[in-house]
Amino acid sequence: MITGSVVEWEARIADVFRAEAATVSATLIREFRDFDLAEESVQDAFLVAVKKWPEEGMPRNPGGWVTTTARRKAIDRLRRDKRFAERQHLLVVDDQEVTEAAAPMDDRIALIFTCCHPALSNEAQVALTLRTIGGLTTREIARAFLVSESTMGQRLTRAKTKIRKAGIPFRVPRDAELPDRLEVVLAVMYLIFNEGYAATEGDDLMRTDLSAEAIRLSGLVAELMPDEASVHGLLALMLFQEARRPARVGSDGSLVPMEDQDRALWDRAAIAAGSHHLDLSMRAEAIGPYQIQAAIAAQHVHSPAFDATDWRRIAELYRRLGEVQPSPVVELNHAAAVAMAEGPEAGLALMEDLAEVGGLQEYLYLHSARADLLRRLGRDGEAAVAYRRAIELTGNTQERAYLERRLAGLTGEHTP
Repeated sequence: MITGSVVEWEARIADVFRAEAATVSATLIREFRDFDLAEESVQDAFLVAVKKWPEEGMPRNPGGWVTTTARRKAIDRLRRDKRFAERQHLLVVDDQEVTEAAAPMDDRIALIFTCCHPALSNEAQVALTLRTIGGLTTREIARAFLVSESTMGQRLTRAKTKIRKAGIPFRVPRDAELPDRLEVVLAVMYLIFNEGYAATEGDDLMRTDLSAEAIRLSGLVAELMPDEASVHGLLALMLFQEARRPARVGSDGSLVPMEDQDRALWDRAAIAAGSHHLDLSMRAEAIGPYQIQAAIAAQHVHSPAFDATDWRRIAELYRRLGEVQPSPVVELNHAAAVAMAEGPEAGLALMEDLAEVGGLQEYLYLHSARADLLRRLGRDGEAAVAYRRAIELTGNTQERAYLERRLAGLTGEHTP
């Protein structure tokens, strides 16, 4: 007899979906050369799982089961398609159950490079990879690009159509082609990691499946291009950030700010691995943005205590990062580091200028950072206004709860 409540089974199946959906989608895209068909067939397979698994039990190889079921659903969809005759050659796909050992290990890497083909605009490359590899919803991607959900949906559709009509190959590029494709690939993996590190929406602060996948894929790219310093820099940055994950949430899932984190919980193995990749990245003649960000993260993870952090060094590194990769967000982080090094008034002055000219009026972390500095200066009324604005802008339950606790500490307000 199969045991477990409906809620428990839904949670188990959701876990499988998060772990396997990108791999299965990549496999189907390779086989059928159709993004929409792959995505719809994977969804079909999980609907079958919701019905069958509570009755029959979890398959021994869930990923293989989902791949086989999704493939059959894709074939069924093709057979119902009015264009079936012209696409019949796609049905030569082997309809045998795929074992875990036989599943292609590089499908997701090949899919990333397909999505990042230079025939697509940079924006389309990033958006399509976030959708297919990161599993982000169209709404989440739209939020990242500050456009409407319908606009982003149209962009994704156009990108997938262009790949199909242009016959863009599904493969890892030849060695000579790799360097020209690397910048966008790394940018996409960084965005996937960031969504895992701090989820823009939902009840959980982090999406560990995304951050783990970004690290795994970056490791594969490092194997493909072992002499590329930027790859090692990105890996170092991810590993340093991931090392702090066990201490970033409390036992109830609540956000724990860095100054309150138990550093004994930080993952020393991840820190050591990050240090190794940082060393490799620093052997390059030119130091790029990922190496600098990794050096900043290294200052945090190697500091024995929050009060012992070398904030002046971090502020200087952010200044250098602003020279290499100018952006209002980098300026905001520089201002926050200056506030820690020289006092809240110095940092707040920089943030006030940034709020006027930096285009960050809708950026959550500008308002939360200003609120924190205003609170530290005893300007509670202004701090409360900034906290309320930050609360309006966040879509993450745990971030909102943290900001509401800060606001309540100033005003006694309790948001329902």
